[in-house]
Amino acid sequence: MFLYLVRHGEAKPETEDPARGLTDKGFRDVSLTALYVHERGIKPDVIYHSGKKRAQQTAQIFNDYVKSVKGIIEADSLAPMDDPAIWAGRISGMRENIMLVGHLPYLARLAGLLLCGDKEKLAADFKTGGIACFERLSDGRWIVAWMLSPAMIS
Repeated sequence: MFLYLVRHGEAKPETEDPARGLTDKGFRDVSLTALYVHERGIKPDVIYHSGKKRAQQTAQIFNDYVKSVKGIIEADSLAPMDDPAIWAGRISGMRENIMLVGHLPYLARLAGLLLCGDKEKLAADFKTGGIACFERLSDGRWIVAWMLSPAMIS
């Protein structure tokens, strides 16, 4: 199983957009990353997002490129301060390749929990519009297969 963790693109300040949608740069960065991922044949079975506008827009851009089998689904427990143990438990029983589109500090805490068994351990640095691919080994342990930020490919 592959788990793709995606941090939303750059968001507008709340004073400009209370829902905090993506900036033009955010749209460009996410599109760049999504295109790069698509060109390498990566296709998650489903894309989940937190429901926040910036995460939903990021998920939509990724799906426009990778065309996930089951599409995009808004899911609970992916907000910035949510407990990563909820999704760690959910994915432990999954076999399909999934993409979670979310926020900091949530993504970093989930990565710490999966890789180190401790949500407070910093195990991955997620850039806006970036993606990390985690692979679950046959013994249930997780490893980082690769990480990518828009700056790496621009």
